[in-house]
Amino acid sequence: MTTPLGPPVTLYSLLSSHPGTAALRDGRVSSPSVLFDYADVKVANTQFKATIRDLKYDFGELAVVTYLQGYEFGKPYTLLPATIVGRNQHHTIFYNADRGPLAPSDLSAKRVGVRAYTQTTGAWVRGFLREDYGVDLGSVTWVTFEDPHLAEYREPANVQRATDGKTLKGMLQAGEIDAAILGDVSEDGPIKHLIPDHEAEGQRWARAHGGVPINHLAIIRRSIVELRPDVVREVYRLLSESRAAATLPSGVNDPRRFGVAGIRRSLEQIVDYAFQQGLITRRPTVEELLADATRVLGEAAA
Repeated sequence: MTTPLGPPVTLYSLLSSHPGTAALRDGRVSSPSVLFDYADVKVANTQFKATIRDLKYDFGELAVVTYLQGYEFGKPYTLLPATIVGRNQHHTIFYNADRGPLAPSDLSAKRVGVRAYTQTTGAWVRGFLREDYGVDLGSVTWVTFEDPHLAEYREPANVQRATDGKTLKGMLQAGEIDAAILGDVSEDGPIKHLIPDHEAEGQRWARAHGGVPINHLAIIRRSIVELRPDVVREVYRLLSESRAAATLPSGVNDPRRFGVAGIRRSLEQIVDYAFQQGLITRRPTVEELLADATRVLGEAAA
């Protein structure tokens, strides 16, 4: 028997048009009971700070490290077992070939640039640098350009803010840093991938760790979970239908895994990495992180 929905609601939402969310964003997947007032932003991550500091949105996507930090500091959002963005990360770190050869295992005691120390991509990259290449993360100087999303968080002593006016790529080109986590960009002149066989390495890592890394997961305001669990169930149904409307890789290469079983290993892995890197002070379990969602969603969250 289907549980009836309560009165219609409108959720102020932060959700970009990704492959798995496009059908929801363009209206091919919809509900008369849950409407979405989407923020007019091109890239959702520009609003993650407003989400976690100002509690600006009712529903949307959030970087998983930002969520873990917000969870530790008691921010009133509930995590849903719905991946919005996932990808391999081995292609995101670069070096300047004009300064000579450099291997991932050479990064101990070097200077590495990253947009923000708390950036989820950076956390994944640091994790496999330590795990697979033996990099001593504590010996690296992490040169950053942005504050953490969480105002309460204090960065480790080996995090250094770049001088005003500097850019990540510019510092790499000038030899002021040894490597940089630049994200989804192409090689440019002497700026080369630090891991030449990054595609194969990303595939190997995904097979060994149960899937490609998760970057963004869906969240919803906790008061909605408490007062309108029917809305949470409908939102999750819509996300699932939107994902089903997309053509996505399967198995460990699926970047939009749903359900507790689908995201468990990635969530456990990023919790471990975040703890090792001083991003959080304890390791919450998957059951703890998804307790509210599994209670409300029941079998749908399995």
